[in-house]
Amino acid sequence: MRSSFYALFPLIAAGLTGCEKKAAPPMQMPPAAVSFVPVSSEKVELTRDLPGRVDAVRVAEVRARVAGILLKRTFEEGANVKAGQELFRIDPAPLEAAKASAEASLAKAAANLKQAQTTANRYSELVNVKAISRQDYDLAQAAVQTAQAEVQTAEAAIKTAGLNLGYATVTAPIDGRIGKALVTEGALVGQTDATKMAVIQQLDPIYVDFTQSSTDLLAFRRALKEGKLDKDGASVVKLLLEDGTEYPQPGKLLFSEVSVDETTGMVSLRAQFPNPEHTLLPGMFARVRVTQALKDNSITVPQQAVTRGQGGTGSVLVIDDSNHVQLRMIRTDAAVGNKWVVTEGLKAGERVVMEGHLKARPGAEVKPEPFVSKTASSNNGKTAPDKG
Repeated sequence: MRSSFYALFPLIAAGLTGCEKKAAPPMQMPPAAVSFVPVSSEKVELTRDLPGRVDAVRVAEVRARVAGILLKRTFEEGANVKAGQELFRIDPAPLEAAKASAEASLAKAAANLKQAQTTANRYSELVNVKAISRQDYDLAQAAVQTAQAEVQTAEAAIKTAGLNLGYATVTAPIDGRIGKALVTEGALVGQTDATKMAVIQQLDPIYVDFTQSSTDLLAFRRALKEGKLDKDGASVVKLLLEDGTEYPQPGKLLFSEVSVDETTGMVSLRAQFPNPEHTLLPGMFARVRVTQALKDNSITVPQQAVTRGQGGTGSVLVIDDSNHVQLRMIRTDAAVGNKWVVTEGLKAGERVVMEGHLKARPGAEVKPEPFVSKTASSNNGKTAPDKG
C-alpha cells in the first residue's frame, strides 16, 4: 500500500501544478463614476450683509393748536391720509365768539380813529389863526396816531381769532399712514400745551438705517472712485427681509455720518427704498446687502465642491487630463451666491469633483461625468443620481 501511494504522488503533484496554471487573474475594480463641474471665470459682485432698521422718511405729530373740547374724529385709524385732510374737529363756538369780539373791537377802534382824525383836521385850521394853542394841536395829532394803533391792534386780533377758528379743524400736515387716535371725543385738548392727537408716518419711499465698518466704507468709496460701481449709489444696495426673502425693489445709498464711532469702529449709513405696497414698516429689522466691488475674470467654484479642513483651509478634488484625481489646496475670498471666489489654487477650465468624493481617492482613476443639478434634472422629468 505504501509503495502504491508513493507511486501516485507524482501524479497528484502534477495535477495540482496544472490547476495552478489554469487559475483566473485577480479582478480589477472599474473606475468610480464621479460628476464634475468646470471651474469658471466670470464677473462677480462682492457683497456684504449688514443689519439695519426700517425708518419712516417723515414723521409728523398731529397736535392741537388751540384749546377746546374735541367734538369728532373724522379719519379711520391705520388709513392713508393726504396733506390737508380733516382729522379732528374741535368745538368752534368759543372761537367764533372770540372772533366776533375782535371784530367789534375793530369797529370801535375805527370809530375812535374817525373822531380823532376829525378833531385833528379842525385843529389844523384853528392853530393857523392862533385860535388854539400849539399844544392842543399836538395832542390832537397824537390822538390820531393812538387811534390808528388801536385799529391795527384790533385787525391783528381779528386775524388771530380767524387762525384759531381755523385750527378748530385739525388737518394732516403730510401724506402718509396715520396711527391710532390718542384722544377721544369730549377730551379737552390744547389747554396747557399742544396735545398730541395722532402720528402720521410717510412710508413711500422709506429709509433703512444700518452701520458699516470704516474699513469696508473706504473700500466702497474706492470702488466708486475707480468706476467699478454706479456713482449715484443706485443698484448697489439690496434688502433682505426678516423671513430671508429679498425685497424686490433696489435701494439707493444716501449718506454716512462724518465721524466713526470710537468704541465700535462703525459708521452709520442710510439707504432709501421705494415702498409702494407699504411692505416695509418703521421699526422692522432687515439686512442690507451692500455691493462692495465688482471684479472681472474671477475664478469661482461651487461651495459643494469645496471641503473645509482645520483652520478653515479649503481643498478640492481636481480631475486631470488622464482622468486621475488630484487633491488641490485652494484659497477663497468671499461667497457669491452658492459659489466661492477662489484667489489661489485653481484656474479656469479645470474639472473639480462635485459628487462622488468618497469614491474619488487622490491618485485613483475615475470615470468623470458632467454634473447635472437635481433642479435641472427634475425639470426634465428625471431624477439626478446621487453619486455621493
